[in-house]
Amino acid sequence: MAWLLFGVLIVLFLINIPVAVALGLASMIVLMVQDNVPLMVVVQKMFNSTDSFTLMAVPFFILAGKLMETGGISKRLMNFAGSLVGGLHGGLAMVSIVTCMFFAAVSGSAAATTAAVGSILIPAMVKKGYDKSFATAIQAAGGTIGVMIPPSVPLILFGVIAGASIGDLFIAGIMPGIFVGISLIIVAYVISRKRGYGKEEKSSFKEIAISFKDAILALLMPIIILGGIYGGIFTPTEGSVIAVVYGLIVGLFIYKEIKWKDLPEIFISSGVTSAVILFIISCASIFGFILTREQIPLQITDAMLGITTNAIMILIIINIILLIVGTFLETSAAIVILAPILVPIASAAGIDLVHFGVVMVVNLAIGMITPPVGINLFVASNIAKIRLEHIVRAIVPFLIILIVDVFILSFMPSISLFLLDK
Repeated sequence: MAWLLFGVLIVLFLINIPVAVALGLASMIVLMVQDNVPLMVVVQKMFNSTDSFTLMAVPFFILAGKLMETGGISKRLMNFAGSLVGGLHGGLAMVSIVTCMFFAAVSGSAAATTAAVGSILIPAMVKKGYDKSFATAIQAAGGTIGVMIPPSVPLILFGVIAGASIGDLFIAGIMPGIFVGISLIIVAYVISRKRGYGKEEKSSFKEIAISFKDAILALLMPIIILGGIYGGIFTPTEGSVIAVVYGLIVGLFIYKEIKWKDLPEIFISSGVTSAVILFIISCASIFGFILTREQIPLQITDAMLGITTNAIMILIIINIILLIVGTFLETSAAIVILAPILVPIASAAGIDLVHFGVVMVVNLAIGMITPPVGINLFVASNIAKIRLEHIVRAIVPFLIILIVDVFILSFMPSISLFLLDK
């Protein structure tokens, strides 16, 4: 049954069937072959998988990110980031990455981060003489931080599927996100200095203070949400609702950049995005049911541990698998398919579950800047009005440093876990 399940799934992927539909169809075909399993199980599993209080955080964080994106947050974060690093060589390139780090702390989505920041900074970089392909590539790479620094939709999905604490995953994602951001800044600085991309005028302390004051409401949001979750004041789901209310108040009444007429479009867009993710989860639940019923994760765990029981070697193998899979599968889909298989392997090897979740999400984020399904590449290229093949060469240095980052994070769990005192 395992061969039939994966065989049908691969065929459906090859003929370009959407991921969620492919998961559902492959699972139904296997269940139809097994006469002792009624197809009503499909409906029950799909409903039960999304009937979760924890999963309610997904649509609310998506809505909160959309409100922040529309409400003028990205512009204020960009001004603050510019006051901090704009005076260096390749200042705008570094502003792009720092702004992505700030915006990641309010959006939870890589595509939203790329779109919100890129729509402002890609044209600005091109106007200042930066090569368009470089400007587009750096924005696509910086956008990957959107799923690393909490709140993060992929970290929520991993937590739900793996049974890990979402609060711990959020805290554990902070330092890896900052670490990745710093590594991207270094690459951007080296390339900018080599190519002679100019630096902007250095900001005075007064200008930094003014831009900080303007961005303070945006910077407070992650502090409130993460502080409340980890302080035991509210759950991640309750925190997501607070984020929505906070975003509405800031966008509507303080910054006044969201108009009442904008709300229907914001709600519909967020609803569509949420529906896609939840549909993937519901179809993947049937897939996971068959995996568990056929004991496929256990068989794979035994097979891998038969090759090696060394945690370092297992992490290397898993990282290679994730790098390959992330190239062809969207991050959420990859998590719901692979987490049930890989988590038992990681647990058996003694790898901390929270650390493994962060490594998995950071690894799969690399797939967002690799063809053929690199969503950040598509978003950034659409903003820059440049063909995808023109970005590929420019993205290579950032791709290399991200792969190096993944392996450093894998073998230095303290980067992820020291804020948790583990």
